[in-house]
Amino acid sequence: MEPYRFSKTIYSPIHEQMLDLLLAARKKAGLTQVEAAALLGCRQTFLSKIERGERRVDVVEFIVICRAYKADPSGIIKTLSRHQSLSPRGKRAS
Repeated sequence: MEPYRFSKTIYSPIHEQMLDLLLAARKKAGLTQVEAAALLGCRQTFLSKIERGERRVDVVEFIVICRAYKADPSGIIKTLSRHQSLSPRGKRAS
């Protein structure tokens, strides 16, 4: 098996999927960006930049955001881990 080739992921399809999942979790929680920002103790513009893909989220921030949205971070990670682009050279994992 060839090793995974690391590259910038901020504009990758899997990053977009993560953003979609976080946005869906916020909406499922019934929160606006302003309300979510208040829960998280940050500015609305911070969340906006994350949701638009202008700012990356580290793993700790990801967990904190998921908890604020009452979403299961491991469930989101599990969904992302099945993404085709994580396999060597874009091949599907078997």
